[in-house]
Amino acid sequence: MAISRKQEERLLTEDEWHLVRQSHHPAVQGVSDEDLLKLVKQVRERRDRSQAEAHRQRREIRGKSAPKGAEPTRKDIGTRAKLEILAMSMRRLNGEHARRRKMLGKAQLVSNMRAALAAKQASETERDETYNSRRALEGMQSIESSRRKSLMRPMERGRARKAGAVAQAKRDAR
Repeated sequence: MAISRKQEERLLTEDEWHLVRQSHHPAVQGVSDEDLLKLVKQVRERRDRSQAEAHRQRREIRGKSAPKGAEPTRKDIGTRAKLEILAMSMRRLNGEHARRRKMLGKAQLVSNMRAALAAKQASETERDETYNSRRALEGMQSIESSRRKSLMRPMERGRARKAGAVAQAKRDAR
């Protein structure tokens, strides 16, 4: 279920609301890269603290641990909602961080490809053409194969192979 910004503001403290407000769409794109990393760190700390509090309250409700205050906690709805808001904020911030890394990687790839193309074009203009010049009327040059010549004819080789297979089958049938 989606949580409106008004509900977020009601459930969070003032400084937490300020952090979460920066993680929403139009505002998060205006944040610089360094500030985004700081924001991710701060929201993660708040989320972890809220998560620990929610776990503690759940244990109190089940009777697994002693109450922190004078009276044991009866409900943890507000704490769980706060945790959900901070977790969604973390998801948005991590998505924005991943999007920026991907954009930076693409930009670096394009600049590297342009530099490689420029280097290639520069080397083509400086190349000496005499090393690979054409020679008219000389024709193709035959290159001797480096493989050994077989002394056995191919038909004889097949016949010998088949004879060996038949002999092995006879031995296996005994």
